[in-house]
Amino acid sequence: MKRGLAALQSQITLAFGDVRFWILLFFILRLYNIWLPPLDMAHNWRQTTVAMVARNFYEIEANPFYPRIDIAGDLSGITGMEFPLLNYLIYLVSLVFGYDHWYGRLINLTISSLGIWFFYLLITKYFNQRTALYASVVLLASIWFAYSRKIMPDTFSTSLIITGLYFGTNYLDRRPSVANLITFFFLVLLGTLSKLPAACLLGAILPLLLSPQVNRQRRINLIMASILAMIPVAFWYFYWVPHLVEQFGFWHFFMGKELITGGREIITFWNESLKNFYDNALKFIGFAAFLLGLFFAFYKKNKKMLGIFAFVSLPYLLIVLKAGQTFAFHSYYIIPFVPVMALLAGYGLTQIKRKGLSRWLLLAIVVEGLANQQHDFRLKEKDLPILELEQVLDRFSHQEDLIAINSGYYPTPMYFAHRRGWVAPNDDLLSEAYRNNLKKHGLSYIVILKKSFGTAIHLPEKRIFDNENFSIYQTVPVK
Repeated sequence: MKRGLAALQSQITLAFGDVRFWILLFFILRLYNIWLPPLDMAHNWRQTTVAMVARNFYEIEANPFYPRIDIAGDLSGITGMEFPLLNYLIYLVSLVFGYDHWYGRLINLTISSLGIWFFYLLITKYFNQRTALYASVVLLASIWFAYSRKIMPDTFSTSLIITGLYFGTNYLDRRPSVANLITFFFLVLLGTLSKLPAACLLGAILPLLLSPQVNRQRRINLIMASILAMIPVAFWYFYWVPHLVEQFGFWHFFMGKELITGGREIITFWNESLKNFYDNALKFIGFAAFLLGLFFAFYKKNKKMLGIFAFVSLPYLLIVLKAGQTFAFHSYYIIPFVPVMALLAGYGLTQIKRKGLSRWLLLAIVVEGLANQQHDFRLKEKDLPILELEQVLDRFSHQEDLIAINSGYYPTPMYFAHRRGWVAPNDDLLSEAYRNNLKKHGLSYIVILKKSFGTAIHLPEKRIFDNENFSIYQTVPVK
């Protein structure tokens, strides 16, 4: 009996020390409610714009060079944005199973879980297995936990870059396989196209490139592959995105501000900006572990660790300054930097001499991270009536009819209405001149949300539906 218990305890200990156990455990945990509509507590608006593009690929035109959203009024909706790789993968799955939003959740979760595996392999190569395990678990419990199941490209793109770095380092420090170089090229290209800020992680490979122990020709080849990968990225973001905005007349994508302007905004909103680091990224215990790791990296003159931190921090600082106020109030902007913070946190935990204490602290980081993000796996009850919008509108209108919704600048209700049109604040819709202008552009119906994403107002137009959640007014388009 005692031998059996001892054997079981040994197996459990081995499992907890295997990163694959943690990746699988967190994968299963995040499958909870994965089929729910994108009405999450945080950033549902960002998810619905991704889902809009995917659905329009499926229903209208599957050209990734012409992504379109549904809040451009009577325009086509085609506009500049991140390269829609995640959106297109949702479309490809929909070709087999029919369209559904939750495919995006599962695709992101799968790629983001693989990203953790390659993150672990990278750290194991250049540090040690214990640091890699601790850092990977910290990353799993970080902001990564919630955002890796959202229909958003942030952890998705970061995972592609991390995986690309693994193959790039294989090319540098192992047998120089051309397959490793090509894989690095495509993963870096796709990761950066999917989300430009993810490219800051490429700085992590610079300490290796600067090492005299690495073959000079390999270094040149990897640098050339990186430059070649950035050419399509530069074309997309600095030519094609502005071109789409100019040609189709609708601006949607945020390309940042002047560095001075962004810097001033960061100073103005310094507390909210810092919160992304000490709270949103790893939560408080994880952040303390990060500071501990940073301290020991300086104290022990760990050049490799400090090099990674410095070479990723510098380009990331530019991203923060370009984003300005947007960085301060959008937690997902911290995601590209979180792997570096997790690496230092894992390193800090390994510097604690008592292994038992470091394991308890790691467990505390996991518990704190999950406890502070579990709310995002549920929907707000007051938002649930939004799911009825399409069914109710189908009683009176066709999908091609243009509508306006008083959701401010939130696109979420338009996605669930499965229509095109305008989203606007109450003050705009109360203006007769504004409504008349929309009628000239083909407005047929106005949806007034009374609770979720809006507040009740009354309009002089003909009201054709009314309940406790929303009213629908019919208008006559002016031709």
